[in-house]
Amino acid sequence: MPSQPATTDSLLLWTDGAGEIAGLVGARAAWWMPMDRRTRSGTRTAPSNRMTDRGTGDTTADTRLRRPIIGALLLGIGLGGFFDGIVLHQLLQWHHLIDHAGVPPDSVENLRLNILADGIFHAATYAFTVAGVLVLWSATRRRTGPWPWTVLAGGLLAGWGGFNLVEGIINHHLLGLHHVRPGEHQLLYDLGFLAWGAAMLVIGVLLLRSAVRR
Repeated sequence: MPSQPATTDSLLLWTDGAGEIAGLVGARAAWWMPMDRRTRSGTRTAPSNRMTDRGTGDTTADTRLRRPIIGALLLGIGLGGFFDGIVLHQLLQWHHLIDHAGVPPDSVENLRLNILADGIFHAATYAFTVAGVLVLWSATRRRTGPWPWTVLAGGLLAGWGGFNLVEGIINHHLLGLHHVRPGEHQLLYDLGFLAWGAAMLVIGVLLLRSAVRR
């Protein structure tokens, strides 16, 4: 029969090991627990200034900000399209989407075709806007901390500026579907539209880079 001291020592070693394992499991469970449940249960965790993705545990800046950046870019594209359609098409009435593509709005039938094309354009910008909102909403449910303000501002500016450049180069210059303001100085308006988009894109990219480097 084993001696009493040996049995006691084995029991103490087993108890200490089980306690360490339980402590590790408890710490891991507390880390994955939502913040509000940690507060209610009284669980205390070590402070951290880095946000962790609940799905992957990845804390690298480019990974943790990828989803909100994509959402902000999509939202910027949608808002840029809405500005173009609402302000330039409707309020100022400078152009329609296809009024220089052999469909001048000089008759009721042609005007109906231009309005239809504008409506399709607005539907596309609406889709981008909804997609951006949904991606941002999804990102808020997967993160444990706030994002830098430069994520939203930079994404909006970069998306809007990118829209201006793509829309301006393709529709104004390559396809010639329309011009910003047809007339004697239409080239200046078209180039100004591109310069405005390029400036927003550059500023947006710089803000996003500063957000990722934090």
